[in-house]
This record gives sequence, structure tokens and C-alpha cells, in this order.
Amino acid sequence: MAPAAAAPRPAGTNGSAQAARASVPAIATPTPTPGTVAPSRPRKLTFHGSAGTLFGIYVVNVLLTIATVGFYRFWGRVRVRRFILSQTGFEGDRFAYHGTGKELLLGFFKAVLFVVMPITVLSIAAKLIEDRTVHAATQAFTSVLVFMFVPIAMVGAWRYRLSRTSWRGIRFSFRGRAWAFVRLFVGGSLLSTLTLSLYYPFFQARQQRFMISQSYFGRRPFRFDGHGRDLFGAYVVTLLLFLPTLGFYWFWFQAKKTRYFWEHTYFETARFRSTVTGRQMMNLMIGNLVLLVFTLGFGWPWVLVRSTRFAFTYLTVEGALDLSGIVQEPQLATATGDALSSLLGADVDFA
Repeated sequence: MAPAAAAPRPAGTNGSAQAARASVPAIATPTPTPGTVAPSRPRKLTFHGSAGTLFGIYVVNVLLTIATVGFYRFWGRVRVRRFILSQTGFEGDRFAYHGTGKELLLGFFKAVLFVVMPITVLSIAAKLIEDRTVHAATQAFTSVLVFMFVPIAMVGAWRYRLSRTSWRGIRFSFRGRAWAFVRLFVGGSLLSTLTLSLYYPFFQARQQRFMISQSYFGRRPFRFDGHGRDLFGAYVVTLLLFLPTLGFYWFWFQAKKTRYFWEHTYFETARFRSTVTGRQMMNLMIGNLVLLVFTLGFGWPWVLVRSTRFAFTYLTVEGALDLSGIVQEPQLATATGDALSSLLGADVDFA
């Protein structure tokens, strides 16, 4: 397209216009100084994996697990985690998983030796003791022991999995103390029970703050500044509508909680934002359930890929983000907590 012709100027205005322009001081374009980070457009996590590829991994894992009487399942779990992270990208680079099957196997043996076996022995002893008082006390002690190991397993699993995850060669880490989380977990569970679950949103927010605020990428921490009181009203409405909606309104509360938790999660000056809705979450969960039922479980790879892609679709990172100055600071972690979390059914949100 040809440039538009300049409009004619009235006679006698040329000199005055130039003088006026000369009297206005020039505004220099600011030049970024080293170390400053300008705000950028929202960033997104992307997932490139296909369910077909994961299905091939899944079939091989099942066959080798059967052939090795269950021992290959640790290596199979590593293959799945490695696939999921290697297909997850951010700013053009993929994540990586560095755990090994040997670590998971040794962690499993430690968890069985130091946790599962003592609890099993106590349970058997309780059944053999004829004195009802001693029997009841032994059973109560066993139940308390199992309950205490749940938060320990959650922290151990999160510590191990973050320590084996990296992006651009920099590892994540978790530095929270297990016993601090045990106190939080036990206190929150008791208060939730005593208040007929009304303490639940406060308990959830406190758990989230502990897990996120003790997580690091290199030497830089994440932050969480959410409060349970902000979710309390929505939770009460959910309780009131749970039966009238046959439980379906729970998806709307879960979506609100997900949005709130992400929007109060920060990495330096950047924060996360989620736009997921209750209807979208309900459609995902029901779709996954139908897929698993009609495929007799063989649709699990499609469920995992759908869930991963779904989580990233509605998630963005907004704000200034300086990624070039992050320095590695590895943290030691064993796979015992990872194995224990699986045995106790206290798994964290990770493949």
C-alpha cells in the first residue's frame, strides 16, 4: 500500500512549529540496565507427549513387571515420569527427570523394613493378645503410628521428586522439615474432625503454604500467600449444595481452590494464574472415569496425558521473570519417602 500524502500546512506556520518542537525537551527511550528484568507476556507450560507413545511404555512396563514378579515396576515408574517431564516444556526448553529404578527399589525396601514390617508385627500381636485392654491399646497405637507416617511420607515424596527434577540443568529442591509438617498435619486433621470439616479450607491453605514456600528452583524460593479464610465461604456453600447437586458442586469448589492456590503462588515477582472452571474439571474427571471403565484400565495412558495437558491448558505465569541468574544448589534426598507415600496411599501430585 502506498504511503498517504502529507496534509498541506497553512502558510507561516512552519517556523513557529519548528520553534515549538525545539522548546520541548527530548524524551530518551530508557535503556535496560544489566540485571533488570522487563515485564513480559504471560508464559505457558506446554505438553507435547502423545498417549499412543505412553501406551507403548505402559504395555512394556506391564509385561516386564509380570516377568520379573513385580520388581520391574520401579523402573517402569521411572520411565513414565521421565516421559511426562521430557514432554513438558517452558520457554522452549524441556524438563528432565533424574531418578532411577534402583533408587526407588532401595527406597521401597527401607520403607518396608523400617515402617511396614513394625506396623504389621504390631497388628499381628494385637490380634493374638487375649486381653481386650491390651488388644485395644495395641490397635490404637498401630493406628496412630500409621497416621503419623502419612505426613512424613508426603514430605519425603515431595523432597525426592523435586530433587530429581530439573529445567535447563538446574534442579528443584524442597527444604521443609518433616516433623514441622507432622505437627501441622496432625493439628489440622484434629481441628477438621472437631469442627465437622469446617476447618478444612484453613488446613488445605496451611499445607499448601508449607509445601510451596519450602520449594526452591536452584537457590530461589517459591512463595505462597493464600489464606484459608478466603475459601471458607465457598466451602460452606459447597457443603450446603453437596447433597442437592448429588455431589457435583464439589467440582466447582475444587476449581475455585485450584484457581486461588495458583494465583497466590509466586516465583520471585512472577505469579501463576489459572482459569479452570468447575464444568471443565467435571468434564475431565467424568471423561477419565468413563475411559478407564470402558477400557478395563488400559486407557490409563490417555487419562494421564489428558490430565497433564488439561492442567497446563489453563495455567499461565505472569510478571517479570529473571531466569538467567539462577544458580544450582542441589539437595540430598532418598527415595524412601517416595516409596512410603505409595504404600500408605499418601501420594503427592506427580506422575
